[in-house]
Amino acid sequence: MPQTKEEIISKLRQDMIRWEGFRPPQPGVHHDLGLGPVAAAFPGGVFPTGAIHEFISSSPEDTAASGGFIAGLVQKLLRNGGACLWISYTRRIYPPALKLFGVDPDRVIFVDVPLQKDVLWVTEEALKCEGVAAVICETKAFSFMESQRLQLAVEKSRVTGFILRKDVKKANTTACVTRWQIRPVRSQLRSGMPGVGYPRWQVELLKVRNGRPGNWTIEWKKQNFQPVILPQIAEPARQYA
Repeated sequence: MPQTKEEIISKLRQDMIRWEGFRPPQPGVHHDLGLGPVAAAFPGGVFPTGAIHEFISSSPEDTAASGGFIAGLVQKLLRNGGACLWISYTRRIYPPALKLFGVDPDRVIFVDVPLQKDVLWVTEEALKCEGVAAVICETKAFSFMESQRLQLAVEKSRVTGFILRKDVKKANTTACVTRWQIRPVRSQLRSGMPGVGYPRWQVELLKVRNGRPGNWTIEWKKQNFQPVILPQIAEPARQYA
C-alpha cells in the first residue's frame, strides 16, 4: 500500500532526528526522567539518552547546583541497570550527599585523574563501555573537536554523557546535543521545620538540537523534579500629576 505524503514526511522527520544523534525509545526501556515541562523542549518530548550533554558554570555555587541536577538525572538512568562513572581531576562531590537525589554511592565509580589534560581521554574511554549507564566528567577546557570525539564514542555504546564545565568565562561552540546552565535558587522552608527546604534551581536550556530552549524553576522533591511557579511581583502604581 503506497504511503501518503504525511506518512513520508513523518518518516523523514524520524530519520533526520535519528541521524542527528537522537534515538527513539527502545521497547520495554523506561526513558522518562521525570523532567515534567522541561521534557517538552526535546524532540518527541523525550530526554535524549546516548548523547553528550554540556553543563556550564562560572562559580562554585553554579557547579554545585549543576552537580545536584545531574545527580537527579543519573538516578533515573540507573533504574535500567549499569553503573555511573564520575571523572574529575579535583573531585568536589561529597559521595554521601548523592543519597539526597536517590543515587547509591556504591553504584558510582569515582575516577580521580591526576592531570587535567588526561580527564577527557579517560572520559572518552569510559563512554565506549556499553555496560555503563552514565558518565560524568568535570573539566574546564573543552574544544569542538574534543566534543566531537565524545559524541562519536556514544554513537555505538549508547552511554549518556554529562560534561560539567567549571569556571567558564566564554562558552565556545561544541558538538554536544544540549547545553545547560543551572543556578541555585533560594528554597522555601518547610512548615515547622528549621534549616533549608528542598533543593531548587533555575534551569536554563541554552541549546538543544532539534528542540526548543527554555527556562524553568525546578525543585527536587520526593525523588523527582517538580516545577515551581514563583509568585509575580506586582509593579507599583504610577502616580500621575
